[in-house]
Amino acid sequence: MTVDNQKFLDNLSRLGFPMLETAQELDVNETLADVVKSHDTRLWEGFPIVLMNAANHHEFSLKRVRQYLSTPAQGDHFRLLMILSGSLYWHFHLSFSWWTRFKNGLTNKDRNQIRKWKIDLDQNQKLMSNGLEFDPFRLKRLFEIYYATQAEKSSRQKKQYEEFSLEFALSQVFSPKQKELFNKKLDGLPLNKTEKEYYSRRVKKKVIALANLQLHDLARRLLER
Repeated sequence: MTVDNQKFLDNLSRLGFPMLETAQELDVNETLADVVKSHDTRLWEGFPIVLMNAANHHEFSLKRVRQYLSTPAQGDHFRLLMILSGSLYWHFHLSFSWWTRFKNGLTNKDRNQIRKWKIDLDQNQKLMSNGLEFDPFRLKRLFEIYYATQAEKSSRQKKQYEEFSLEFALSQVFSPKQKELFNKKLDGLPLNKTEKEYYSRRVKKKVIALANLQLHDLARRLLER
């Protein structure tokens, strides 16, 4: 399969393996099946990430994924990619309820394969089975890059939320003009005579009240009721 289908690339991006911008409806099960059918090592190395993100969608169904696979070889590759994913999750101490349910249905041979590949990952040995070969460094590096990207994204979102929350809180206490003077004073910018008088008469009193720890504690207790 040649991976040049726009919908497929879009769906991959939305499941944590960005290649192009996304714009279309997402079928997580079909996308997982397309990764399997691609026979592209680069995409197969990203399968554990795509699988993990697909599982967060309510439409996710391993049974549906299998229905998109049309040959026994594709089914075998899917099974091995699932085993690869489980080994990588184990290496990074990750646990998912959907993975536990899948693993419970595996044969002893497949469970031993998971254990073997987990050891290979721990020892930086190549992961090999039925003619397939995966590089442990690339597998782990791709996973680490993904988590680093997610952490950075989460940090940015948290910062944006905190900034929004602060602006909202300030707008509840100060009028636009008062908030402007509050920020100027905070930044150490000079105030003209009129601004100084207005700050002293209107803004400073609110600042003193906001700085009162007892008032802050009472407000917290009230919100928790």
